[in-house]
Amino acid sequence: MRLQKKIFIALAGVLLFAGVGKGWSELRSSDAQKSEAASAEAGPDKGAGDKNPNDKNAGDKGPGKKGGKPLFVAVEQVRPGIIHVYHQALGTVTSFATVAVKSRVNGQLTAINFREGQLVKAGDVLARIDARPFEAQLSQIQGQHIRDKALLANAVADLDRYQTLLKQDSIAGQQVDAQASLVQQYKGTVLSDSGAVENAQLQVAYTRVIAPVSGRIGLRQIDAGNNITTADTVAVINQISPIAVTFTLPENMAQEISRLLDQRAAHGLPVQALDKGNTRLLAEGKLLTLDNQIDPATGTIKLKAQFANADSALFPNQFVNIKILLNTLQQVNVLPQVAIQHGSQGHFVYLVDAQDKLHIQPVTTGPADGDSVAVLQGVNVGDRVVVSGLDKLRDGAKVVVTGAGKDKGAGKDHGAGKDQGKHSKSGESRAPHS
Repeated sequence: MRLQKKIFIALAGVLLFAGVGKGWSELRSSDAQKSEAASAEAGPDKGAGDKNPNDKNAGDKGPGKKGGKPLFVAVEQVRPGIIHVYHQALGTVTSFATVAVKSRVNGQLTAINFREGQLVKAGDVLARIDARPFEAQLSQIQGQHIRDKALLANAVADLDRYQTLLKQDSIAGQQVDAQASLVQQYKGTVLSDSGAVENAQLQVAYTRVIAPVSGRIGLRQIDAGNNITTADTVAVINQISPIAVTFTLPENMAQEISRLLDQRAAHGLPVQALDKGNTRLLAEGKLLTLDNQIDPATGTIKLKAQFANADSALFPNQFVNIKILLNTLQQVNVLPQVAIQHGSQGHFVYLVDAQDKLHIQPVTTGPADGDSVAVLQGVNVGDRVVVSGLDKLRDGAKVVVTGAGKDKGAGKDHGAGKDQGKHSKSGESRAPHS
């Protein structure tokens, strides 16, 4: 009985709990429906994340617009300057003279008088060969020469006596003629001996190996104590001061280079030699000449320039960058190359007017010289052009000038102010897209 009563109480508790949960769920569902209905009647939700179209401070506050972040730029003024017109090429340093020093006689090498890599002068004794065999031969030839000269003198004296006797009709004319012939034979012998003596003296002189040109000597190729022949090379000398550089230019420049050489024959065309990285100037010289024919395989013509090379900055077979000065433009408008922008319609720059407002201005550029470029059309002296902070600029934007060219009135002194309106209109109507 008690057990049944407990079971009945437990079932009653379960049913009561289930009923309470269902009622709470229905109540929440009813509240949600009422909330949705109220929201629909009130209109769209004006949350914090949505923009109010009537709010004047809302919207895109991009760079350069009212209320947006200012655009900071650096400018430079267009200035008159000089532009050097260069043509660049890759050149090879070559010696004006390369001499393989060899012995003129055969013998034993007794001394080496140079250090490898040394700068030598023409006439320096580089090596010595044992001269004793040649000196002995010279002595023999000199002795024969003396003997034959004595015989000649005796024959001449006899001829004088015979000629005296012939006048007295005391000797036959045939004997006088024979004596005169003997004198001529001895003269020939003495003359031959003189040549032999000079040759022997020359052989003795050849035992000293002389530097034929001035320059830098290379590694020695034979050591003292070895027997040397006329086929052996002692060392190689390269003349390095002055030194030459050969390079090539396109064939269509041959006539222009030839004309400039004729015009400037007295001074020559200036040429610069720069290092492999094209950053450091090694030497300055002048153009000597160009070849007399064009290479049909490459369509180029070879040229040769000369450099004093007093500091030995250039070495034979070194590769260098050559800059040859073809022309000099005087008093042209000059800008840094970084100011020139490239668009679908060509080159243009960002001009800054007196109110610090941007205008896109198409320009025509000319030759470049280092970091500067000539601007042939589109800008005037004194115009302010943006050189830094170019990534977010657009036509008509307001900018804050920092750094170079900050003084807005500077351009007016050069006549820039009266042309700025013209530049602005031109830039707006033909504004390229960067």
